[in-house]
Amino acid sequence: MSKKIGFLGCGQMGQAMIQGMIDSKVVEAKQISATAVTDETIDFVSDEYGIYISNDNKELAASSDILFLAVKPYIYEGVLQEIRDSVPEDTIIVTVAAGITLAKINDAFDFNVKVVRSMPNTPSLVGAGMSVLCPNDFVTEEDLASVKEIFESFGEAEVIEEKLMDAVPAVSGSSPAFVYMFIEAMADAAVQQGFPRDKAYKLAAQSVQGAAKMVLETGRHPGELKDTVCTPGGTTIEGVTKLEETGLRNSIIQAMNACTARAKQLSGGNK
Repeated sequence: MSKKIGFLGCGQMGQAMIQGMIDSKVVEAKQISATAVTDETIDFVSDEYGIYISNDNKELAASSDILFLAVKPYIYEGVLQEIRDSVPEDTIIVTVAAGITLAKINDAFDFNVKVVRSMPNTPSLVGAGMSVLCPNDFVTEEDLASVKEIFESFGEAEVIEEKLMDAVPAVSGSSPAFVYMFIEAMADAAVQQGFPRDKAYKLAAQSVQGAAKMVLETGRHPGELKDTVCTPGGTTIEGVTKLEETGLRNSIIQAMNACTARAKQLSGGNK
């Protein structure tokens, strides 16, 4: 890819994406530029990734073919006002925040801007991200293919309708936090039984990774895969029974519904 990539904001998610792009050789470091607020971040990112980074958002906006807005949702309005007169009409703007609608971005400009709404997740840092993309009507198939290629450089990417975007944080954006809690709880129980902490984390994390890989690669229903582990009268079915008694499924569903409700609140304030 020969395009110039810009990251307006370069926090953890932006850095994860930059690392994936460079590692996969989709683009070279010299094609990527970024901005940050603090000198500490500017110095770190420059040294760590070898990209050009400054605090000049207007310069970045004017020079990027694909511009990622990788800042917190509450900062978007100010950022859009700052760069609205600097963005060329053929630039593709990619949002990286929950609740920022396509209409909000387009309405900030005096022309119909190309916008792709995205929701990546933190496993992008290790090349195992799951990203969801939603383009507006002004994004061409070629434009979308370029953006998708970037996201697929650090994991998988799917394109969906905007009406489904509010549900994405729960199922892929926020859900790694739930999985980390699950792994931590499994490890705590193993430590309680005498396992060293490091080995407990390794066994728990590898088991979760392996189970996820089984779902993805076999195409079998998770319930069917669960049944294959549950020997009649064995240890697994005892554990499954206890999880059902204590409401594991209901807790997860409630957590995801709470995430979705919050995402809808954010979207409602950003139309």
